[in-house]
This record gives sequence, structure tokens and C-alpha cells, in this order.
Amino acid sequence: MYAASHDPVHHHPDGIGQLQPGRQFRAVLSRIFFIILTGTYVGWALLTYGRVEWVGSIALGLVAVLALFIGFYLNRSFRAQGGPLPEDRLDAAIDDGDPELGHFSPWSWWPIILAGSATLGFLGFAVGTWIAFIAFALFIVAIVGWVYEYYRGYFAH
Repeated sequence: MYAASHDPVHHHPDGIGQLQPGRQFRAVLSRIFFIILTGTYVGWALLTYGRVEWVGSIALGLVAVLALFIGFYLNRSFRAQGGPLPEDRLDAAIDDGDPELGHFSPWSWWPIILAGSATLGFLGFAVGTWIAFIAFALFIVAIVGWVYEYYRGYFAH
């Protein structure tokens, strides 16, 4: 069993995980750093030039806002998953986090044709728009072929 001393999550009866105070502090640390850095940059510009250097000040302020958004998102997503995933635990086995991810066709040629149609489409926008019409027709054929490949031929259901 996973040792509680290494558990980064306090488990609540409702099953929702909450970050420990140490991890919350580290999540807030980048926001605090960029806010202090922005203030330092504005102060330095005032001392050096006698005025605020707007481009750098706004850029660093927006980096602080971005750090706030990223920290909020990571905190919300960690709490929504209900605790650490098997990939995050040190004692987890490989089979602990091995769910069914879906059905993939390793022999299918349709994704290659679809990629070729996308290549032709971008070439059409760069060179001449008439190529884009050919690419669109090839795209329709490729996407229909990929969707319906299990309804015809050797692998039909």
C-alpha cells in the first residue's frame, strides 16, 4: 500500500483530493515571483529612465497573470482527478494505469492519405488555390474511407 507520509493528497470522505499546504505554496510561488519581478522591473525603469517602460512592464505583468491561470488550472485538474494517478505513485505497477484507450487500426492507410490531402491543401493555399480544390476532394474521400473501413472488405463487421 502507498505510504501516507509520501501521499501528496489528503483524502476526504467525498473522494476529492486537496493539495497539501506545501504543494499549494509551490503553486503560488511562481505567481509571487513574477509579481515581484514586475514591480522590480518598473522600479528599475523609473530609477534608470525616469519613466515606466511600458512594453516590458505589461509583458511581465501578463506573465504573472499567465502563471496565475496555469496554477489555477493545475490545482483544479489535480483536485478533479480525485488524487494521484497510478503514474504519479512511486509504488504503482505498470498494470495499475493500463485502461482500454480505444481501438486503433495499425494496418490502415487512410491516415496517410488524409495527411497527403492536408499537405496538398496547404500547398494549394501557398502556390495556387486550384490545388486546394483537389485536396478538398481527396480529403472527403480519405475521411469517408477511414470512417467506413470496418464496414467493407476483409475487416467488415
